[in-house]
Amino acid sequence: MPLFQKKTKELSQLPPPEHIAIIMDGNGRWATKKGLPRTAGHAAGSEVFRRIATYCRDIGVSYLTVYAFSTENWKRSAEEVSAIMGLLKKYLFEALEKMERDRIKLKFLGDLSRLSPELLALIDRTNAVSEQYEGFQANICLNYGGRDEIVHAARAFARACLAGEKDPDSLTEADFGNYLYSAGIPDPDLIIRPSGEERISNFLLWQSAYAEYYFTDVLWPDFTPAELDKAIAAFHRRNRRFGGV
Repeated sequence: MPLFQKKTKELSQLPPPEHIAIIMDGNGRWATKKGLPRTAGHAAGSEVFRRIATYCRDIGVSYLTVYAFSTENWKRSAEEVSAIMGLLKKYLFEALEKMERDRIKLKFLGDLSRLSPELLALIDRTNAVSEQYEGFQANICLNYGGRDEIVHAARAFARACLAGEKDPDSLTEADFGNYLYSAGIPDPDLIIRPSGEERISNFLLWQSAYAEYYFTDVLWPDFTPAELDKAIAAFHRRNRRFGGV
């Protein structure tokens, strides 16, 4: 039985965070430790994402956002980038077959213009199917960078001002949020980073203003529902004041 179900009576009465975000880190190191190519780590990591997404849905999480491919990841070898994109295509083909059964909505956040036409077509099909469902939503950050997202939003707002649609002096934080890739999605309550690294790496910079962070040495391919339970239990021990007393 997962740790989250074994908590004290007081904790078990508390709901899980509405929105959990995860930096899926450690795939390459996991593979290297096992004497495998880095691509094997990404394959293992994609299966873990599938299990964690299903578990989040089952325990009542509303949104799961994962960092799948950053704007900086293009600097990796062509072989590794190709492998990651190939895994994404494989996952989307399988997701399209199972979405009606699993009722997991998928949304992609990031600058998708650099992706291949085949991948973009799959994403469009996935989006169309997702629109039919309500409930749990998994957000996949693809060719995503927090700074890039803010610049993208600023440009969009500037264009609206030039067109006479917006007044720059009336801009609020809430209004600006509508120009982000994550428009309409509540900010994450809990951000988890496996692998032992303790930095945010350009992930959800705007949205993470009041998020709680949880770091663990566990590499992403070894991350289990029990590890997620530990993060949720730690989240419930935090005192979230949002700037108040």
